[in-house]
Amino acid sequence: MHRIAQFFKVSEKQYSGEGYGEIKLPERATSGSAGYDFFAPYDFTLESGSELVIETGVRVRIDEGWFLMILPRSGSGFKYGVRLANTAGVIDSDYFNADNEGHIKIKLIGGSRDYAVKKGEAFAQAIFVPYGITEDDACAAKRRGGFGSTDNK
Repeated sequence: MHRIAQFFKVSEKQYSGEGYGEIKLPERATSGSAGYDFFAPYDFTLESGSELVIETGVRVRIDEGWFLMILPRSGSGFKYGVRLANTAGVIDSDYFNADNEGHIKIKLIGGSRDYAVKKGEAFAQAIFVPYGITEDDACAAKRRGGFGSTDNK
């Protein structure tokens, strides 16, 4: 298996949530799991129909040619109707060096009923995905900002 990434915690100055010292880095539940579970750094309840941003306290270094796709866990989507605000989150390889240290924040939208998560429980999953570029791609721009900044060149 090709190893292409590594998770880290962001610095304390980039994290405004609770329990910085107890942040658990994402991990796979089994050797056959494609997804890395993201764990709640604090208790939260996502009320039906509401939105909530979870500061994970996590960043990831990814080899060029790969990205990290964040998705809801299958159970939370199926049982509660929970989804991500942006359908699927895309963490680019150059996000690691962004102004915000590549802090991964996950915005959830509540579904059919309230969804309560305790600190340390998995609430989202992420999969490393390779990507290609066109033969005539000439992009040379470098990321300056953090989240949502690639359209602000």
